[in-house]
Amino acid sequence: MTKNKMLIMMFLSLVLLVAGCGTKPSPQAEAPKTGGDQSAAQTQKETKLDQIKKAGKIIVGTSADYPPYEFHKEINKKDEIVGFDIEIAKAIAKDLGVQLEIKDMKFDGLLAALDSGNVDFVISGMTPTPERQKSVDFTKVYYTAVQKVVVRAEDKDKIKSVDDLKGKKVGAQKGATQEQIVKEQMPNSELKAIFKISDLMLELKNKKVDALVVEQPVANAYLAKNKDLVVSDIALKTEDSGSAIAVKKGNADLAGAMNKTLDKLIADKTIDKLVTEANEQVDQQQ
Repeated sequence: MTKNKMLIMMFLSLVLLVAGCGTKPSPQAEAPKTGGDQSAAQTQKETKLDQIKKAGKIIVGTSADYPPYEFHKEINKKDEIVGFDIEIAKAIAKDLGVQLEIKDMKFDGLLAALDSGNVDFVISGMTPTPERQKSVDFTKVYYTAVQKVVVRAEDKDKIKSVDDLKGKKVGAQKGATQEQIVKEQMPNSELKAIFKISDLMLELKNKKVDALVVEQPVANAYLAKNKDLVVSDIALKTEDSGSAIAVKKGNADLAGAMNKTLDKLIADKTIDKLVTEANEQVDQQQ
């Protein structure tokens, strides 16, 4: 073999070697990357409802000081949270095929707990106001109650209109719809907002406030055992006082599943029955 031929063959070998180094990897070599992308896509598609069913548990946040909606009651020497809101939550959990866990907290901290993921939904006699709808999504309204003004029996003839509350102290649950009602419909009164309804009732009985704004079922529950308190003749504008369940923004699938349960409970009048039973529980307790 001549020297020139040897040089030519060495050159060709070098060209082939370089070409081989630049060859595109085979489809098999790229398979792990493709599989990883598919797994990520599947994870992204998993909804809140999927996560709840996978966990086998759903966590509800409530403020259990609002009979007959939710309140504490001793059953078989054990403290339990009961009320018609809680029965609705149990029905939702049953329809989803999961266990229900209840977290009791202050009313004005419920939506923050929902946003942070500490609870999966909130049911606590909550009105879906436009302001709240900015931060959370709501189901349909499942119960609408009339708002009432509660006063001491001795003052019933003295407090018959909003004007009669001018310059007087009016109590409402802090963070609740009733607080806004006092601000908007009783601008000449002094608002006293307190977290617990039971504390508000004591404030009224002890003459620390002159009136309270509460929902009618709540008023009925307390007045049944407090004959020194009565409902005033004052009429309030309460067309937006219905209660709905709150879920985190974007959880339309979860809200939709809850609406199916609510549709059933509303259609067969179960919610009306639960309200009556919850009021009876309050009567037995006080």
